[in-house]
Amino acid sequence: MSQDHKPGEVTLERDGNIAIITVENESKMNSYTPDMMRQLAQRLTTFDEDDSLWVAVFRSAGKDTTAGLDLPKFFGPGADADIDPTLVDPFALGRRATKPIVAVVQGITLTVGIEMMLAADIVVAADTAQFQQLEVARGLAPLGGAHFRYLTRTGWGNSMYHLLRADKFDAQRALDLGFVQEVVPFGQHIERGIELAREICANAPLGVRATKASALKYLEQGESAAIAAIDDVKGAVFDSHDFQEGIQSFVERRQAYFQGK
Repeated sequence: MSQDHKPGEVTLERDGNIAIITVENESKMNSYTPDMMRQLAQRLTTFDEDDSLWVAVFRSAGKDTTAGLDLPKFFGPGADADIDPTLVDPFALGRRATKPIVAVVQGITLTVGIEMMLAADIVVAADTAQFQQLEVARGLAPLGGAHFRYLTRTGWGNSMYHLLRADKFDAQRALDLGFVQEVVPFGQHIERGIELAREICANAPLGVRATKASALKYLEQGESAAIAAIDDVKGAVFDSHDFQEGIQSFVERRQAYFQGK
């Protein structure tokens, strides 16, 4: 099989406590096939279930994030796009990762690329990034979460401004909207994502996960539910070895060394 026709794949590499999950289908601008989407779900599940992995960096190879879905393979005759619902959902519409995910994007970032980026927790964009939510221009509507995640990030007016026009916007606009948290020069974007993951890994993993869970509780169930969950958070962190280490490191004025237990 020639390089040009090599099937796309999703890989997972380990860098200490960091999982680096990479989408590789450069010959087709990292368009997703159903098999690639299933591989991504499997890699995310491996990350979420491995206690030695604390943060994931989700990236795409080459100059572009993705041109979106390989549509005929998802919606054409004989399409087989089902994903095991017990796996972590790349769009965070079903099972969601309990640990932090830093998404890194660059170049062309269309449709599902935006939706999976917004399903992550932190986004780093290269200054080459160009975004476009194209569904309404293709006779579709967003199916991967854009219809509500645009709202939670940037409000009604800005959401409708981009969702209904299917227009293209750049990295600076994405930063202004709150879709991405940093814009860096192309070539520095991947390392910056890994640097942020390392910063997160320097903190107590149980406390980090409890923080994400508490924030999601508010998004999903509102303020009262988030307040009611505080006792559960206390139980998760106060009884941990990492909490004792955090207190001891403060007393001894040294760096804390957390173990995730």
